[in-house]
Amino acid sequence: SDLKIKVGDKHIRAHKFVLAARSDTWSLANLASTEELDLSADADPEVTMAMLRWIYTDELELREDDIFLTELMKLANKFQLQLLRERCEKGVMSLVNVRNCIRFYQTAEELSASTLLNYCAEIIASHWDDLRKEDFSSMSAQLLYKMFKSKTEYPLHKAIKVEREDVVFLYLIEMDSQLPGKLNELDHNGDLALDLALAQRLEGIATTLVNHKADVDRADKRGWSLLHKAIQRGDKFAANFLIKNGARVNAATLGDQETPLHLVASYSPKKHSPDVMAEMAQIAQSLLQAGANPNMQDNKGRLNGALSWPITCSPATKSWGINWGTLTLIFRLDLELKDHEGSTALWLAVQYITVSSDQSVNPFEDAPVVNGTSFDENSFAARLIQRGSNTDAPDTVTGNCLLQRAAGAGNEAASLFLATHGAKVNHQNKWGETPLHTACRHGLANLTAELLQQGANPNIQTAEAVPGQKDSSAPPSAENVHLQTPLHMAIAYNHPDVVSVILEQKANALHATNNLQIIPDFSLKDSRDQTVLGLALWTGMHTIAAQLLGSGASINDTMSDGQTLLHMAIQRQDSKSALFLLEHQADINVRTQDGETALQLAIQNQLPLVVDAICTRGADMSVPDEKGNPPLWLALENNLEDIASTLVRHGCDATCWGPGPSGCSQTLLHRAIDENSEQIACFLIRSGCDVNSPRKPGPNGEGEEEAHDGQTPLHLAACWGLEEVIQCLLEFGANVNAQDAEGRTPIHVAISNQHNVIIQLMISHPDIKLNVRDRQGMTPFACAMTYKNNKAAEAILKREPGAAEQVDNKGRNFLHVAVQNSDIESVLFLISVQANVNSRVQDASKLTPLHLAVQAGSEIIVRNLLLAGAQVNELTKHRQTALHLAAQQDLPTICSVLLENGVDFAAVDENGNNALHLAVMHGRLNNIRVLLTECNVDAEAFNIRGQSPMHILGQYGKDNAAAICELFLECMPEYPLDKPDAEGNTVLLLAYMKGNANLCRAIVRAGARLGVNNNQGVNIFNYQVATKQLLFRLLDMLTKEPPWCDGSNCYECAAKFGVTTRKHHCRHCGRLLCHKCSTKEIPIIKFDLNKPVRVCNICFDVLTLGGVS
Repeated sequence: SDLKIKVGDKHIRAHKFVLAARSDTWSLANLASTEELDLSADADPEVTMAMLRWIYTDELELREDDIFLTELMKLANKFQLQLLRERCEKGVMSLVNVRNCIRFYQTAEELSASTLLNYCAEIIASHWDDLRKEDFSSMSAQLLYKMFKSKTEYPLHKAIKVEREDVVFLYLIEMDSQLPGKLNELDHNGDLALDLALAQRLEGIATTLVNHKADVDRADKRGWSLLHKAIQRGDKFAANFLIKNGARVNAATLGDQETPLHLVASYSPKKHSPDVMAEMAQIAQSLLQAGANPNMQDNKGRLNGALSWPITCSPATKSWGINWGTLTLIFRLDLELKDHEGSTALWLAVQYITVSSDQSVNPFEDAPVVNGTSFDENSFAARLIQRGSNTDAPDTVTGNCLLQRAAGAGNEAASLFLATHGAKVNHQNKWGETPLHTACRHGLANLTAELLQQGANPNIQTAEAVPGQKDSSAPPSAENVHLQTPLHMAIAYNHPDVVSVILEQKANALHATNNLQIIPDFSLKDSRDQTVLGLALWTGMHTIAAQLLGSGASINDTMSDGQTLLHMAIQRQDSKSALFLLEHQADINVRTQDGETALQLAIQNQLPLVVDAICTRGADMSVPDEKGNPPLWLALENNLEDIASTLVRHGCDATCWGPGPSGCSQTLLHRAIDENSEQIACFLIRSGCDVNSPRKPGPNGEGEEEAHDGQTPLHLAACWGLEEVIQCLLEFGANVNAQDAEGRTPIHVAISNQHNVIIQLMISHPDIKLNVRDRQGMTPFACAMTYKNNKAAEAILKREPGAAEQVDNKGRNFLHVAVQNSDIESVLFLISVQANVNSRVQDASKLTPLHLAVQAGSEIIVRNLLLAGAQVNELTKHRQTALHLAAQQDLPTICSVLLENGVDFAAVDENGNNALHLAVMHGRLNNIRVLLTECNVDAEAFNIRGQSPMHILGQYGKDNAAAICELFLECMPEYPLDKPDAEGNTVLLLAYMKGNANLCRAIVRAGARLGVNNNQGVNIFNYQVATKQLLFRLLDMLTKEPPWCDGSNCYECAAKFGVTTRKHHCRHCGRLLCHKCSTKEIPIIKFDLNKPVRVCNICFDVLTLGGVS
C-alpha cells in the first residue's frame, strides 16, 4: 500500500496505481506526491466505501435506495468515474416515478446525466397534469422556469398553479417587452393567469399581475369575466379583489346577459349554506356600492334585484340578509320591471311562503308549520306591496294578472294574499277570463269564496276559449268552449266543492247587506249553448245538478235549437241524466224544432229505461214522426224489442192504422210483411194486433190496387214467403180461408208463389177448406197443377182425395188440362195419384184423356195413358176412336202406337168412315202408309155415301193425292179403280171434276176406264169445264187400248140402242157410241192398229191434232 484514504473516522490503505487506473481527478495535488487522500468530507462513509469497492473489484451492489444511489452517482461524477456514474444512473432510473421524477430531473441536470435527464423528462411530460405544486417545491426557480418553458406553452399559468411567485417574476422579466398581452392569454383550459391566481387566493401574484397591467375585465369565450367566474364559484376573496381593482360590475355574459349581480342573486338558501349566503350578500353590497345597476335584465328579462330568494333573516344563530327595503330606496329598484316571462319581483316573491311569523323558521329548508300564516306583513311579498309594487301586473301577452297566474299555478295561498292586498277581482285577460274563472277552473274553493266576498262578478263570460283548456288534462266538456261563467268552469273541471261555494254564496247574497256580492245567473249559456245545469248533467255531477235545481235553475230551458235538457240527455244517450230530469218533473211533451217528442228520441237512441219512465208519465204513444212512423214502429224497425215490449205493456196499439202505399190505410202488420220484416211482424202478432183485416181505402177514398185487393196479412205473408209470420198468424187465429178480391185464399197465393213450406203449414191447418175456388174457378189443387207444384198437389190429395177430379168451368179435370197442355210432368203425377185416365170432359165433346192426348199430338202422353189403362177403343160423340183422331193429323207414330195397343182399325164413325177414310180425306200420306202396312184395314170399305177411301181421295185429294194413289196401288195392285160410289162416280170422274190433274193422270196410268157415266150421265167427256186441255192430255197419254164400256145408251148423244141403232166403241177411249157419234176412222199407231179404226170425234181430234184443245 502506498496510499492512505480517510473515510469517515477510519483510514484505509490503498494503492495509487489502482486509483490512477480509474481516474486522474482525486485531489488538487498530483496523486503521485500525495501520501494521504481525505474523502471523509465528500460523502457518507458507506457511499465512499461502495465507490472504493467498485474501484478494486468492479462490483457494485445496487440498493433500492434512491438517496444512496444519488450520492454515489454524485461522488462518481466528482472523481470522473464515468463507468460508475453510468451504472448508478441506470440504477436510479429504475427507481424514478411520478412523485420523485422532478427531484431526479434536478439531480440529472446538476450532474449532466443526460440519460437520466431524458428519462425523467419523458415521465414529466407524460404526467405533466398529475404533478402537484409540492413536486416542484424543491426545484430552483431558474431550473423550474426552464422546465416550464420546455414542457408547456403557458409557463406563467403553470407557475401560478404551482404557486411559484419567483418563477412568475422570472417570466415577467423575460416577457417584459410582450406585456401586458402575455398576461391576458388563455391557456388550453380557457383560464386566465389572473383568474388562476385569484382562485388559489394568491393575492401577491394577483397584485403583481394587476400591477403589470393584467386585464381584470378579460372575458372568456362565453363572455364570462373574472368577476362572473369568481361569483359563480362563490369566491368572496376574488370578487372583492376584482371589485377593488376596478372590474366592471355591470358587465353581462354573452348568452344569458347575466351581470355579476344576477349571479349573486342566483344563490338560493335552498341550495347553499348560510355562510355562503352571507358572503353573497356582502358581494352584492360591494357590487351595489361599486355602481352595479340593480335594474339590468338578463336574456329572460329578469332583474338583478328581482332575486329568486327572499331576503329575510336566516336562523337566529346567524344573519345573512340585507335590508332590501333600504336598498330599494338607495339604489332605486324598479319593482315593475318584468322578465321575459312577464314576471315582476312581486310574482317571484309570492312563490315563497313564509309559513310562520317566527323569524327563526327557514321556509326553504324547514318543514312547514301547521296552521301557520301564509303570508305575514314581514314577508318579502308584503314589503314589495308596501313599497308600491303593483298587485295586478298584467302579462303583456296573455293579460293574466298576478292573481290569475297564482291561481293557475295552483298557489292558493299566494292568490289569497293578492286578493286581500288590493288585486282587482274582476280583471279580465285577453280571453275574457277573470281570477274567479281561474280559481273555479283549478278547484280553489277558498279563493273562490274570498273573490266572491270581495265582489267578484260570477256572471262574467269568457270571450274566447282559454288555451289552458286545450291541453290533454282538460276534460272534453271544457275543450274549445267560450262564453263560460266561473260556474261553468267549476262544473266542466269537476270541482264540486267550488260549485258548492258559489251556490252557498248565492243563498247568502240574497240576504246579504253587503252590496258587493252579485247573484249568479244560472240561465247563462256557453258557446255550446249549455247552461250550468246542462253542463252538470253532462259531466255526471247529478248531485250538483240537484243542488242547482234547488237553487233555482230551470229544468225546461230550451237551447237555441229548441231542445230541452231532456232532449239533449236522450240524444247523448245519457240515461242517468234523462232519468234524473224525468224524476225532477221535466216536461215530456215539449217537441224539438223537428217536431220530435222525447219518446221518439228515447226510442231512436235505444234507451229502454228512459222509454219506460216517459211512458209511465203518460206520454202519447201514438204520435208519429215526420215520416209517419209511430213510436212502436220506430222501436221495432231498430230491433229494439225490449223497448217495443215496454210500449205495448203501457198500452200502445199494436194494430195502429196508418197511411200505406198509394194513400191507402194499413196496419203496422201489413207494413212489416210488405217490408219482409218477419221479426217485427211476429212481435206485432204476439202483441195482439189485428191479424185478419185487409188494407182499406184512405180517409178520403185514397188508394189504388192495394186498397181494394182484399188481401189479409195471411195473404201477404204467403205472397212474400214469410214462413215464421205464417206460422205465427196461424197460431194466433188468422182466418186461413179468407178470400181476397180475386177470390183467392192464402193457400192459392202460396201455391202461385211456390212457397212449399207455407203450403204444408196451411194444408195441415185443421180449418182449411181445399174446395174454395177463386174467380177463375181454380181450387188450390188446380192452382198447384197450374204451377206444376206436384208436392202441393199431392199434399192436397192426401187431405182431399177427390180434388183431382174437380172440373173447371170448361168441364175439364186436371188430367184433361195437363194432357191438352202436353204437360207430361203433370200427367205422370196425376197418373201416379191414380187419377181416372178414362174420365171424359164434361162438355159436348165428351173426349177422354186419350182423345185429348192424340189431339195434342203427344206420343209420350199417349203411351203413358195406355200404360195406365186408358181404353184404346173409347169413342167420341161422333163415334170416332183415337185412331180416327190420329189419322186426321199427321201422327203416324201415334197411329202405330194405337195399332200396337189393339185399337179397332175397322171401326167406323157416324159417317161410316174408318181411319183410312179420314187419313185419305186429310191427305195424311204417312198415316195412310201405316194403316195400309201395319194393319188389315179394309181399303175398299164404303162409308154411308158409298165411297171407298179411293173415292174420298178423288173428292178431297190434296197436292199429294197422286202419291197416295200410287201408295194404294203399290199396296193393292188390283184395286178396283172403276168401282162407282153411290152416285155412280168413279175415282177418275171425281178427280176430274175436282180438277186434280196429277191424280187423274195417276188413275189413267193405272188403267181406269175413261168414259164411265155416273147416275146423272156425267162423264169426263161431257163434264162442263173451262177447257178440255186436261181431257186431251189424259187421252193423249193412253198407251194401250182401254177396256170397252158397256151400256144401253150412247155415251155421247145418249141415243138408246136398238135394232136400228147398233152399238159401236171408240177404239181409242173405249166409250160406247152409236154410229153417228163414231163415224170417223183413223189408224192408232201407238196401239199398233195400223188400219183405220172407228174413233169418236174427240179422240179423232186428239189423234190428229195432238194433246191440245
